[in-house]
Amino acid sequence: MGAGHNHTPTDTRDSRVRRRMIIAAAILATFFVVELTTGLLIDSIALLADAGHMLTDVVAVFMGLVAVMLARRGSSSPERTYGWHRAEVFTAVGNAVLLIGVALFILDEAVERLSAAPSIPGVPMIVVALAGLAANAAVAVLLRAHSTESLAVKGAYLEVVADTVGSLAVLIAGMVTITTHWPYADVVVAGLVALWVLPRAISLARTALRILAESSPKHINVAELRSALHSVDGVTDVHDLHVWTLSPGKDMVTAHLTGHGDSARVLHDARAVLSARSLDHATVQIECPRGIAECVSSV
Repeated sequence: MGAGHNHTPTDTRDSRVRRRMIIAAAILATFFVVELTTGLLIDSIALLADAGHMLTDVVAVFMGLVAVMLARRGSSSPERTYGWHRAEVFTAVGNAVLLIGVALFILDEAVERLSAAPSIPGVPMIVVALAGLAANAAVAVLLRAHSTESLAVKGAYLEVVADTVGSLAVLIAGMVTITTHWPYADVVVAGLVALWVLPRAISLARTALRILAESSPKHINVAELRSALHSVDGVTDVHDLHVWTLSPGKDMVTAHLTGHGDSARVLHDARAVLSARSLDHATVQIECPRGIAECVSSV
């Protein structure tokens, strides 16, 4: 056998995710500078709104990258037995708060400009919007495949998708400005971009906070799970059943089952019930009704 080491599929996937997120961050950071500079030069609140959202994209991808690396690195500290898996959940909360703040700021600025909308040149808006569409499309392609595997990547991906809509709106505003010279196109688009972002940011925050609150996963019906465990041959009672999510894709469960007969068989059948629901990270304890000291089996 030759010397060396093997790369597991997980190592390869994580390496690919990190590489794609680094490229995505570079693309978004470059375009953010372009959009911010143009928005300030022509005083376009729509471009500034999209630039603000683009900044949150950059931060989202960067924090997502850090979260993924921390989760993979783990921890040797005895006080941190779960490692850094929750890092991406905290990242998602930070992303959501940042998005909500930017959206509210843009809405406030748009309302102020309703009374006196400045004249905005349409051509720079169109040029920058087209560049933004290209940048967002490239980043969306980079992140889409991994958005279901990590909440941090999902948060970054959703922000990029939302920002694509923002670039489309800016493009429309530029075309309206050129063809009709309507001064409020810029203001209206800025408000629409902010309103587009808000519900998505709130949804992301709710998902992350649900995990932090250790609520049961939405795809797990706890009552049905309790019933399925209770129906295992030999089980007479199910108690101390807890189901929660450590991080996306890592659902955990603990349960105490009171039963009779072969405890090893009961345990095997109970774990089969959990595995059928993708609850493989489980701690199950079997207790005999005559007393825990006489018959206990756990795993």
